[in-house]
Amino acid sequence: MTNPNIRMGLQIPSFTYPGVGTHDLFERISDIAVTAEESGFDSVFVMDHFYQLPLIGRPDENMFEAYTLLSALAACTSSVRLGCMVGGMTYRNPALLAKTVTCLDVISRGRAIWGIGAGWFEQEHNDYGFEFGTFTDRFEKLEEGLQIAKSMFVNDTTTFNGKWFTVTNALNVPKPVQMGGPPVLIGGSGEKKTLRMVAQYGDACNVFGDAAGVRRLLGVLDEHCSRLGRNPKDICRTRLGTLLLGRTMEEAQAKLTARLGGAKVDDLPADLQTRVKAQFIVGDPDAVGENIRGLRDAGLDGLIFNMADAYDLEAVAHAGQVLGRIFA
Repeated sequence: MTNPNIRMGLQIPSFTYPGVGTHDLFERISDIAVTAEESGFDSVFVMDHFYQLPLIGRPDENMFEAYTLLSALAACTSSVRLGCMVGGMTYRNPALLAKTVTCLDVISRGRAIWGIGAGWFEQEHNDYGFEFGTFTDRFEKLEEGLQIAKSMFVNDTTTFNGKWFTVTNALNVPKPVQMGGPPVLIGGSGEKKTLRMVAQYGDACNVFGDAAGVRRLLGVLDEHCSRLGRNPKDICRTRLGTLLLGRTMEEAQAKLTARLGGAKVDDLPADLQTRVKAQFIVGDPDAVGENIRGLRDAGLDGLIFNMADAYDLEAVAHAGQVLGRIFA
């Protein structure tokens, strides 16, 4: 197993940009990734979805197939790690997924991260004809898929006969560049299933929440590691959240209001207020730094940031400079 050592990652959450048409869209995305790399981000992620997510935009807004996009970005960048935040096991046969992730690792010369989860966006499954199944079904598929892919990363052939998936003498040539395969990052905050799988199969986790919530979840992960005989220090601990950075507090608050469609946080339903406050990091460099230090003190090794204004290359560069000072 390989710790991916993520400290500050950028996730690109949207591909619908002001004044950018389809013809120029990939060029802008590649510019975002290159700017992130040059500004100090160590990893770049995209979502593994086919529709835009409900809290970000409309279903009919632009969305790319994740691994096609990541492979193209691998050719445009040279040092940032690349991965899904996070992939859905329900979208692809796991043997095909292992082959796909291996291709990304070879194309990127060993920079792939295999971000994976159980899947949750039911509309995509229904519209595309993927079986959604129950919560239990999806987690059983995740565990079987982890076993298949991790075997295919290292073994000459893989045979597996499970409840959901079967492969027979499956080849995976060439092998990944990274010895043992790309680091496995398992996303989600489920205490009984997800964090147990992190302890058993993962090189990294990605959780959600404020500092208190993160501290509690990482404590649960430690308990799973102890029970399974895993050294918890071998697992890179990350959190995904949305960064709204301004040069002033007023600028940051204006970004938040725009992100909420013109609403103020206090105007939102109570449950949505809680989610926003737990997931969003909003403020000028000093306020952002204080928030991040609190999260790192809760036990995180790194943070991955959604940036709704990532299409603005100056905003990406500014974020990289500010975050670089915080993580120095």
